[in-house]
Amino acid sequence: MAAKRVAVVTGGNKGVGFGIVRALCKQFQGDVILTARNVDLGKKAVSDLNAEGLKPEFHQLDICDLSSIETLKQYLQSTYGGLDLLVNNAAIAYKVASTVPFSERAEVTVRTNFTATLDVSNVLFPLLRPHSRVVHVSSMASQSTGKKCSDALKARFLDPALTTDELKQIMQNFVDAAKAGKVSEYGFPESAYGMSKVGVTVMAFIQQRELDSKDDIVVNACCPGYVDTDMTSHKGTKTIDQGAETPVLCALLPEGTDIRGKFLSEKAVQSWP
Repeated sequence: MAAKRVAVVTGGNKGVGFGIVRALCKQFQGDVILTARNVDLGKKAVSDLNAEGLKPEFHQLDICDLSSIETLKQYLQSTYGGLDLLVNNAAIAYKVASTVPFSERAEVTVRTNFTATLDVSNVLFPLLRPHSRVVHVSSMASQSTGKKCSDALKARFLDPALTTDELKQIMQNFVDAAKAGKVSEYGFPESAYGMSKVGVTVMAFIQQRELDSKDDIVVNACCPGYVDTDMTSHKGTKTIDQGAETPVLCALLPEGTDIRGKFLSEKAVQSWP
């Protein structure tokens, strides 16, 4: 008997993540696991979807806690024997009016949105079965911020020989430059969120190259659009279900797709930056 297929969505208890879980419950053939850092909020999200006749599973996951990622890995291994779909959606953004110093915003935002997403990938990628799909929910900010990077940085990000370790070093350089008050001198734009999402997008490009010889495993980054969520202070124009459309398209790409290692928005491949 074939193993049951399984999808994992990080940061699934609200906003775009909740919209992605809802859509996958209707469209993905297999179990959908809604993960959240806070167990009570995660379980409430599951019961809200149950009320709609949908049946996601719940598992706790704090992407910033390696032991939490390992616990999820062990659960997936023992229950399903693998993983078929990973949607890395969990992320943070400081408000525009935030009084937190830029150096701290840079450090915390990169640690959560970039480093923790990479940690989830590193721990869970060994479970990926043939024809798996990985979706990194990035942002249009990764495009606008990428465009503002120095030409030298842009060339590095687009270098087909760039490795994950080198990308990690560039992101660390950004944090160090922020702490030294020298971001522009080093060719970085002054956007902690934007730079964290540049890292997430370029991570997808690199991971696809690393996996290209493997069994039709596909990794893409995407922008959900400007969605009415807590993160946008409810200024976004899209509903969470509309915000889920591009990530879900990436999640359900057919076997043999040529959309791999790309950046998508509005349900289409976009040039980057």
